[in-house]
Amino acid sequence: MTAPHGFSVSRYAPERGTLAKLTARDSVLRRLDWPILLSALALSFIGALLVWSATRGRTELNQGDPYYFLFRHVLNTGIGVALMIGTIWLGHRTLRGAVPVLYGLSVLLILAVLTPLGATINGAHAWIVIGGGFSLQPSEFVKITIILVMAMLLAAKVDAGDQLHPDHRTVAKALALAALPMGIVMLMPDLGSVMVMAVIVLGVLLASGASNRWVLGLIGAGIGGAVLVTALGMLDEYQINRFAAFANPDLDPAGVGYNTNQARIAIGSGGLLGAGLFKGSQTTGQFVPEQQTDFVFTVAGEELGFVGAGLILVLLGVVLWRACRIARETTELYGTVVAAGIIAWFAFQSFENIGMTLGIMPVAGLPLPFVSYGGSSMFAVWVAIGLLQSIRVQRPMTA
Repeated sequence: MTAPHGFSVSRYAPERGTLAKLTARDSVLRRLDWPILLSALALSFIGALLVWSATRGRTELNQGDPYYFLFRHVLNTGIGVALMIGTIWLGHRTLRGAVPVLYGLSVLLILAVLTPLGATINGAHAWIVIGGGFSLQPSEFVKITIILVMAMLLAAKVDAGDQLHPDHRTVAKALALAALPMGIVMLMPDLGSVMVMAVIVLGVLLASGASNRWVLGLIGAGIGGAVLVTALGMLDEYQINRFAAFANPDLDPAGVGYNTNQARIAIGSGGLLGAGLFKGSQTTGQFVPEQQTDFVFTVAGEELGFVGAGLILVLLGVVLWRACRIARETTELYGTVVAAGIIAWFAFQSFENIGMTLGIMPVAGLPLPFVSYGGSSMFAVWVAIGLLQSIRVQRPMTA
């Protein structure tokens, strides 16, 4: 319907106020997935408390400031949330066009780690020291670019309506592009990140509808590659020792098995309700190494008990559940594949991190998403949340 003189009726309609725009059914705020956002924020808040508890008495780490790591963890979370907002604003479809540039930058960054710019931290030569106490771990961002570049290729012809499933040639190209950064990361060597990337690739392939022969072939190649890497001696001694300690926890309880043994003591001593925040004897006694990063879950187990540790698991479960719902409800294969890659990443990394503190997985040096201290890992997981939110926000609205 049009108004007199051919003008649209909408030109005469009063403009909606700011509050009305923010709360309208089609607004970004209304279309966000709030359970996944609030769960991620809650995990980061719990992580801040655990990191603070683990580091406030570590004068050799906190430079004499008990709030040093707490402030930085909160700052990292704030930057991560800002990156999430920027990702939502840009949109996953806009980023789809920038994937070649992002892929090239990520490859250059991980190559820089192999130059004199790279630094070894906690046994892994996987960092670039920026200065001022800050460092960058490029492999965290490679996880995102692998998801995006594979999704772009695998979904291109399907979303265009030319194919029902990715053809073999497309799958081969996608795997080749994923293999390049993975191979560079393996040279560092950063075995934990490579494990996560391999799981991401499997998740992406399964979600894309690629032939099961590719999935089975990739699993077989992974097993063969692991045997070959071990046989050629490409792993550092500390990595071999970690697997040996996992296979036999009593092998060297005061050496390579020390971390895992102390982690299990800390978690086991927490009981149902825990000793109370800042009151854990293992934590205050500084018996568990790297407790603010890889072994942060031990602080929860000891000081918050089964209830507090269980809450972390529930919140991680909500993030994965809502991510699965986003993947299922999107109408484009590209969005589904991106969401599936993030789900595989979060699920495996959470399982590996918590599993190694319980002694059911080998120590692999992987942070617990949203909870562990670390800038690069925090930024990467919040960008991933931004991608999930963008997929939900940009889906067609139902009547």
